[in-house]
Amino acid sequence: MITPLPTGEGLGEGPPLGSLVADLRVFSAPRGRTTLSYRLMTLDMLGCLVGLIYIYQEYKASIWLWLTGIIMPVIYMFVYYEAGLYADFGMQIYYTLAAIYGFLYWKFGRKKGAEEIPITHFPRRLILPSLLVFFLLWGVLYLLLVRFTNSTVPVLDSFGNALSFIGLWALAKKYIEQWWIWIVVDIELAALYLYKGIPFTAALYALYAVIAVAGYFKWKREAASLNRSRGSANGDLP
Repeated sequence: MITPLPTGEGLGEGPPLGSLVADLRVFSAPRGRTTLSYRLMTLDMLGCLVGLIYIYQEYKASIWLWLTGIIMPVIYMFVYYEAGLYADFGMQIYYTLAAIYGFLYWKFGRKKGAEEIPITHFPRRLILPSLLVFFLLWGVLYLLLVRFTNSTVPVLDSFGNALSFIGLWALAKKYIEQWWIWIVVDIELAALYLYKGIPFTAALYALYAVIAVAGYFKWKREAASLNRSRGSANGDLP
């Protein structure tokens, strides 16, 4: 007596259609994720390279940082969208506009006879308004992320971008204390990006934090040197 084989295992018969579909799903899903991860990693590395140029130019207080600051947001629009960081994605538009403003301000906003915009301190009268704007932006961005996106990190994503808004404005004004704002932003975003799977950008922001400390002291020395030069020109120093 010949025992019949179970359905789908006979000679010339393939597995059931449902099994084939399930197998195809299992096979294709990792492949799609691999393609996405590869694309994200490539953009992450490219953004990291441009970011290194940007932070060097910022450290040197070079006006060309603003032109690099126009290119970098275009790359990071794709990086942040792929990573699901929607506040970062939207803020790239602001960064682009701020870079244009910064370039024009540094180029044409200097006083007559001055070679460039001087490095100055953050005015005390602007501290409270800046804090109010920061908290307002943080709250608005958080609500937008919660209501209109599937962001898994709305608190941290909105915090870093709200503070970046203030930091970029302070950079455009060439305030020394903008570096302290960026130290906080860079540390927070480095941890966030590492969590979201973009390690090159995470490492870049960790490096930003270190350079920001060095940049603060460099700008402080340059400001002091400029003040001494002005004092000497006015006859205040022997």
